Amino acid sequence: MPLEPSRGLYLYLEILNVAYNDAIVTDDEAQILHVLSRSLGVAPSDTAECRSVVRGEVQSPFDDDDTYAGHHMGDVTTYQSALIAALDDDIISEDEWAMLDHLRKIIGVQEDQHALIEEAIRAMSEIDEQGQRRIERLERFLTVCPYR
Repeated sequence: MPLEPSRGLYLYLEILNVAYNDAIVTDDEAQILHVLSRSLGVAPSDTAECRSVVRGEVQSPFDDDDTYAGHHMGDVTTYQSALIAALDDDIISEDEWAMLDHLRKIIGVQEDQHALIEEAIRAMSEIDEQGQRRIERLERFLTVCPYR
């Protein structure tokens, strides 16, 4: 069954393209993609079809326009969920950084919104058993991939 164009599907395909840039999707990247698919409302049955699109086996349901790009309600929460998923594994790889950076750009996360996300992650660290490690990885992420 062909994919039905939607904003969530568009964003998921954009990030999946970044994940497939090196032709390998690591477990950590797969975890972020899983979080994004759920946050963006992409059905599990559609994720396999999305992989076929990225590999060039199936035509994309989208033109090359940016109709679905830009900031919408719920984007900050989606980005925050993806960032936390990346912070919760042992290492944030360059591929994960690239995925997060691309997501941040295409949904238009503003500097003040990013600051609020950072603050929320820091506040959660006090009540979360993994909090301190998450903060250390957040600091490293912000050093390597600062808000631009």
